[in-house]
Amino acid sequence: MSAADNKKIIKDGLWNNNPVLVQVLGLCPLLAVSGSVVNSLALGLATAFVITTSNIAVSLIRNYTTDTVRLPVFVMIIASFTTCIEFLMNAFTYELYLVLGIFIPLIVTNCAVLGRADAFASKNGVAASALDGLMTGLGFTAVIVTLGALREVLGQATLFDNMHLLFGDIAQGWTIHLVDDYKGFLFAILPPGAFVIMGFLLALKNIIDSKLKARAAALMEKPATGSRRVRTTGNIS
Repeated sequence: MSAADNKKIIKDGLWNNNPVLVQVLGLCPLLAVSGSVVNSLALGLATAFVITTSNIAVSLIRNYTTDTVRLPVFVMIIASFTTCIEFLMNAFTYELYLVLGIFIPLIVTNCAVLGRADAFASKNGVAASALDGLMTGLGFTAVIVTLGALREVLGQATLFDNMHLLFGDIAQGWTIHLVDDYKGFLFAILPPGAFVIMGFLLALKNIIDSKLKARAAALMEKPATGSRRVRTTGNIS
């Protein structure tokens, strides 16, 4: 796997083919859970773990599964790793596990996970599949954490509240209070607020992509500097 291939996989997972901003997958947990940074980060990391590990497992068995049983096998693999992360969160972050509730086991139904397993891991080697899963998971995590941060700031005027639920007592003092005596903005915390804010994020990505394309087109049309026109005279035999 060349450096160019690695670069393309990284750019696709984080930006060009982001599972949320481009494919618009996994919106159910994205909108329901992303009320704060800690909830968003926990679900994002759990999803990234499942995507990466399931991609590796699918790549390892890609030559031993037939088309008739391929998808059921993939779902079983994804369900196994989802159960692993569910048990880990139940053991080490129990309060946060209760907050996230049903959305941890519902990672199995996230189309982004099965989509990468079927579209990429089943056709590529272990190293490329692992990188693809990691970048796709980080792309999902980046979007959900951004959404959670915006909703937390607008809804509660805080940032990194309750991070001890994920990182333990060391994170007790991480909360940042942006506005004193803030009355709260309930709409931002509710799922409809998440839907509206998500729409702005999608619009922002489209604007950035349009500007990048326009800049690339301008560079392509720009004449090379230092070139001169040469005029020839006389007959050429």
